[in-house]
Amino acid sequence: MQDLTEYNRDVEGYLVDPEDWNEPLAQELATEEGLELGDEYWPILGFMRDYWQEHKTAPDVRHVMKFMAEKVGVDKKQAKQHLFKLFPYGYVKQACKIAGMQRPRGWSTG
Repeated sequence: MQDLTEYNRDVEGYLVDPEDWNEPLAQELATEEGLELGDEYWPILGFMRDYWQEHKTAPDVRHVMKFMAEKVGVDKKQAKQHLFKLFPYGYVKQACKIAGMQRPRGWSTG
């Protein structure tokens, strides 16, 4: 179990440095958000982390929905519904936080 106080987080609980992220930390962040990470979550979090590694920014929700649509073989509307089933309080509030992103500025919540 990770001790969340060991990590530098902003006032809303997002990691200040996305390089600090690891899977046990993601589990703790999810628990803090009232979520239990099952198998469906990890491909999404992995995509977000890979995107961040390449671009040094969080992926826009549209990129995540496109990834999900391609991975699962559904249309973007179904992907969006599934994304919000997994992260009911929104992409920025939960998915970005659990994936270790800094809080995106100037985005809609999804």
